[in-house]
Amino acid sequence: MLQNRVNPFGEIISTSDRGAWLGNRGVLHNDKQEIVRHYKIKAWITCVLEFRGRHREVMQPNRWTELFFLDEATAFSAGHRPCFQCRYADHQRFKSFWIKGNPEHGFNMKTPVSEIDNMMQAERIAADQSKITYEEQLAVLPNGTFVSYLDKAYLVNAGQMYLWTSAGYEKPIAFPDLPTLPVLTPKSIVNMFSAGYLPQISV
Repeated sequence: MLQNRVNPFGEIISTSDRGAWLGNRGVLHNDKQEIVRHYKIKAWITCVLEFRGRHREVMQPNRWTELFFLDEATAFSAGHRPCFQCRYADHQRFKSFWIKGNPEHGFNMKTPVSEIDNMMQAERIAADQSKITYEEQLAVLPNGTFVSYLDKAYLVNAGQMYLWTSAGYEKPIAFPDLPTLPVLTPKSIVNMFSAGYLPQISV
């Protein structure tokens, strides 16, 4: 079983469950198809599973490592964004709402997406490769955001929380009576959701 599925913490895990989206962080595996690094490039992207009839053998030597996600909300929580090539319309929508949700940076549609990648890199992973989080009240978080509760990833959606598993979400629970929880989804992505971007969610 290959280690190529990504959870909302951004961790690359092994599971037989299939994903709905394809991801790329560069070449992460060795010749034995073992993950040896967390990322290689700052442009962490999310792609469609099929594009123009192209076919890839998973984890070929010296080729970028194919990663997979349950849904788009999971991919965003891990720190990925839509691919410019195979998801052009989604990429443009992403960029537009990211700019709208994060006006303090002064970006516009002519700003290279690499500038957004740099911002997201600073939000998603620390120097020791750990996941960066921040504290927030559940009531103000938009749909599609992930939080950490009891060391597990929960999706915030329609005023409830859904436990993430590699096979899908479990039945929702009410918000716990806590002032804040650690947010897994990068802050600028949460701002983008609040500005109107609706991620695909498998619930």
